Amino acid sequence: MAKKTVASLQTGKTEGRSYSKVIKMVKSPKTGAYVFQEEMVPNDAVKDFFKN
Repeated sequence: MAKKTVASLQTGKTEGRSYSKVIKMVKSPKTGAYVFQEEMVPNDAVKDFFKN
């Protein structure tokens, strides 16, 4: 019975799923080594993040 109550409370939470963690590998101009750039971006802006 408690599982149904908890599951019904979580149906309205969609703002957490509208963001994605994206990781891009960028070459450092100082050392020449690769560095990982991590950001939380909205799902709509994921392709724009990788273009730049």
